[in-house]
Amino acid sequence: MHKKHTLIIAQLFISLMMACLMTGIFSLLELGFSLTWLHAWAKHFLLAWPVAFCLSLVVGNIGFKLAEKVTA
Repeated sequence: MHKKHTLIIAQLFISLMMACLMTGIFSLLELGFSLTWLHAWAKHFLLAWPVAFCLSLVVGNIGFKLAEKVTA
């Protein structure tokens, strides 16, 4: 298994990428490619990333445990 600090850093990166992509895609679908979209994306990303990170701390552990059971 990975070291605890490696998992935390990985969750930081994963939550960053997921929050960035999800807020970007869904706000783009709603607003279209414009300066309004870019502003909304930045605003929503800044809110979404900390939430995504906190949730990943819980969901990540559950996901690993489920994966271990499925592949055991």
